[in-house]
Amino acid sequence: MTTPPDSYEQTGTQETAQARPDGSSLPAEPADSAIQRLEEELGQANDRYLRLAAEFDNYRKRATKEKAELSDRAQAGLVGKLLDALDDLHRAVTSDPATTPADALRVAIEAVDMKVWKELQSGGLERIDPVGQRFDPSVQEAVSVLPAPTPEQEQTVSATFQAGYRFRSVLVRPARVQVFQGQGDA
Repeated sequence: MTTPPDSYEQTGTQETAQARPDGSSLPAEPADSAIQRLEEELGQANDRYLRLAAEFDNYRKRATKEKAELSDRAQAGLVGKLLDALDDLHRAVTSDPATTPADALRVAIEAVDMKVWKELQSGGLERIDPVGQRFDPSVQEAVSVLPAPTPEQEQTVSATFQAGYRFRSVLVRPARVQVFQGQGDA
């Protein structure tokens, strides 16, 4: 029996010659040592994979933690800006009703309202009160309809029952409105 040119048998161990790109062959590696070498390479590759998976898991956990901390710092910044208004509101609420005139309380509450709105608007909050505008179902919720006095007022907001809010272009709450729909008997 003849053996193929790139393999031969030696003392019961099969060895395989490896071909080079130029057509010559490398010395044959015994099968046992090839298996052992490949098992070692597989073990090393598996170890690299496990280390990479652990590094990625640590990165994911760290990124999640940093994102939560950043959100907490941003919220704390907004709360810090509202503290003056909250202090003013607390002073108005805890004032003695017997000695504080109602007009003074009203002025204090209006001042608090202005401070709160100033800070919320600087933070990116926008109030949506669409009276007189075309009805837009993407930012408004029609809760009532009213016959339109003229054809031009068809699908126009006639009243706002509850203002809507948008925070940095994200709709937080749609405005609840009354809409002119259909023409009345005018």
